[in-house]
Amino acid sequence: MARSQHGVFSPDMARQDIPVLHRTVNGHPLVWLDNGATTQKPRQVIEALSAYYAGANSNIHRGAHTMAREATDLYEEGRAAVARLLGAPAPDSVVFVRGTTEAINLVAQSWGRDNLGPGDEILVSALEHHSNIVPWQQIAKERRARVVPIPLLPDGQIDQHAYADLLSFRTQLVALSHASNVLGTVPPVREMTALAHRHSAKVLVDGAQAIAHFPVDVQDLDADFYTFSGHKVFAPTGIGALYAKPEVLQGMRPWQGGGNMIESVDFGRTTYAPVPHRFEAGTGHIAGVIGLLAALNWLTSFDREAVATYEADLISYAQQALTTLPSLEILGSAPGRVAVLTFTLAGHHPTEIADWLDRDGIAIRAGHHCAQPALRHYGLEDAARASLALYNTPQEVDQLVHSLRRLQQTTT
Repeated sequence: MARSQHGVFSPDMARQDIPVLHRTVNGHPLVWLDNGATTQKPRQVIEALSAYYAGANSNIHRGAHTMAREATDLYEEGRAAVARLLGAPAPDSVVFVRGTTEAINLVAQSWGRDNLGPGDEILVSALEHHSNIVPWQQIAKERRARVVPIPLLPDGQIDQHAYADLLSFRTQLVALSHASNVLGTVPPVREMTALAHRHSAKVLVDGAQAIAHFPVDVQDLDADFYTFSGHKVFAPTGIGALYAKPEVLQGMRPWQGGGNMIESVDFGRTTYAPVPHRFEAGTGHIAGVIGLLAALNWLTSFDREAVATYEADLISYAQQALTTLPSLEILGSAPGRVAVLTFTLAGHHPTEIADWLDRDGIAIRAGHHCAQPALRHYGLEDAARASLALYNTPQEVDQLVHSLRRLQQTTT
């Protein structure tokens, strides 16, 4: 069914566009509750990829022929779409990368190598995905700086008093997620950024888990860097974006060298292309950008505030439904969380839980979720996680609860 009005939203409208949601797994209709790991793709994205490879496949920027111009236009249209999504001041403040992990590594290796020195500190919240911890450890070791963790409160919120106490003249960067992939916590990024700036520190925000759930405005947040991965926002894998304030990006040197990122090369001297191209060495993931463009056009065809309200109601419903199960414990209770529920079930290992649910066609994640410090805050090494998106429904939550209840009954 075609949308008759721009900006309307219902989960059924979204579901009609997602082919994989109409398949069966182990004889049951698929219930995809592993959106924190990756989101499913609408037909508009799949068709855009197919159309590019079938009729427009070309390298970009350097070609004078028709297809090169067409591919370049689509690629740069994708950059403009990302800038609009993030509320960035201009498309040139957006760099295409493989995903959040590469974006953070780029900042660490480019900005970090030039701005970190002995005794400097990088504050990193205990909520973080490993991709927002390990690159800082690596550059800190090289530059003789140090990574300082910001602790959590029992409910999974960042301890703001501890954060304020940790900030000092030594702080050069604060790294924090816009939404936790384990606890769903949404930190007060705007306020934390303002406090960091009072100490002349830069702030990098990992938006991988936030971007699909609610509108983002990097200028309102005043973030120096903001990153996200396309596959977490209904786009293909292998594509993502880094936003940086224009004045910060201008001052960063290239991380990788090669074609496309230069103006002139000679054995005596090489000059680099202007931003953002100096950070995009080699042939980029052109099809990925085109798929990302289609995904963002699809997502923004819905009323984003309506999506956020629906997901808030859905996570509230899911939380209440899961708490009816004896011996099930949900990690974290921070208010305003995104649609992530990580839990344990007494007597059952997370992998066993995931395997049981898979028999009923229900896909969740089990393990440490690449966020071991956050789990260890609760004395755990692994847990089960159900993560929801705009196309999930209360009926699917009921199926999850029903299957978990049957699992409990097998051991009583």
